[in-house]
Amino acid sequence: MQELQQTQAPPATTGTLRAWFDVRRRHVGTWAFALNRLTGLGLTLYLFLHLVVLSTLLQGEAGWDDFLNLARQPFFLALDVLLIFGILFHGLNGIRVALVGMGIGVRNHQTLFWVLTAIGFVMLVISAWLVFTA
Repeated sequence: MQELQQTQAPPATTGTLRAWFDVRRRHVGTWAFALNRLTGLGLTLYLFLHLVVLSTLLQGEAGWDDFLNLARQPFFLALDVLLIFGILFHGLNGIRVALVGMGIGVRNHQTLFWVLTAIGFVMLVISAWLVFTA
């Protein structure tokens, strides 16, 4: 009986960065938690990158125009879509976490996740279309 219990428990990896993103159990909530952390880190990184980009305003109108020409390239438009994904996932999953934390939808948290994911996917497709066609 002890052997069975020992084989079911995952090895302890506390205190490491790998443990922070440990999704070996592969439950929806575990994946949502890890992806929420990744999008949070990505959005934080984007904030600092955005401040660096805004510093191009110090170069005057010519520097800003050069940046806008670069930002209109398909690669950078794809990065904009990736940013929109991060915002949508992090925000909608944050709403789910807040609702579950308040006791709303606790029994149906996986269904709530999939409904919000579907809403986010529709919003992402519409946003991507607008980014690439505008």
